[in-house]
This record gives sequence, C-alpha cells and structure tokens, in this order.
Amino acid sequence: METMQFIHSGWAYLVLVVLVLATANALFKYFGNKEFDAKDFRISLFALITMHIQLLLGIILYFTKGYFDENSMGEIMKTDSLRKLAVEHPVTMIIAVALVTIGYSKHKKKLVSKPKFKMLAIFYSIALALVLYMIPWDLWF
Repeated sequence: METMQFIHSGWAYLVLVVLVLATANALFKYFGNKEFDAKDFRISLFALITMHIQLLLGIILYFTKGYFDENSMGEIMKTDSLRKLAVEHPVTMIIAVALVTIGYSKHKKKLVSKPKFKMLAIFYSIALALVLYMIPWDLWF
C-alpha cells in the first residue's frame, strides 16, 4: 500500500504539470486566435490520459487504504483530516476527471479552432481549479 501511495502521489506531479500545460495552451490559443493543430490535440489528449490513470490509481488506493476498517462513516465525517482524504478529495477529483473528459469530448465535436479551444479552456480550467483546491498540500510537502 505504501508503494501505491507513492505512485499516486508521484503521478500527481505529472498530472498537475500536464493539466496546467493543457489549460494554458487552450487559453493562450483561444485568446490568440490560433489554429488548432496536432500538437494541441496531443496536449489535450495527454491531459485526459494522465487524469484517467491518476483516477485509476486513486480508486485502487481508496479501496486498499482502509479508511472504513477502523472508522465508521460518522467518525470519518467528524474528523476534518479523515473527511478530506476519504470523502472530499475523491469526490472532487472524480468531478475534475469528469470535467476534463467532457471538455475533451466536446472539443472533438467542434469543427473550427476557436470553439475547440473554448471548450478545452472552460472545462480544463474548472478542473484545474478543483485539482489545485483539493490537493492535500500538507501531505505533499
């Protein structure tokens, strides 16, 4: 389980870097009226892939961590640190992954560059804000 925690935490750095890059790329190209090209497609796809891998790692960690072995849901909800790790963090991150997935899916349906970047910029920005808000910074540093 320690190994899974290490992998999940380490992979999170890559997810954060890629999501920031994909979001910044979409925003700059949207406001700069640039054309959508293969590089933009790869950046947004890589953000999607890294987020989904992180989700899978998180799900495995969640069910092997044992939050509910020693604590009832009532006890978890009363303890701020446990509630954040066992409830708030997973739910918020699942929402962030869903937003990236929706943004990626919607951008593929657009035929011209500006709406493609708009979809990516909106959904990836909201997802990035959620990720930054819910990262357990005290465990990272």
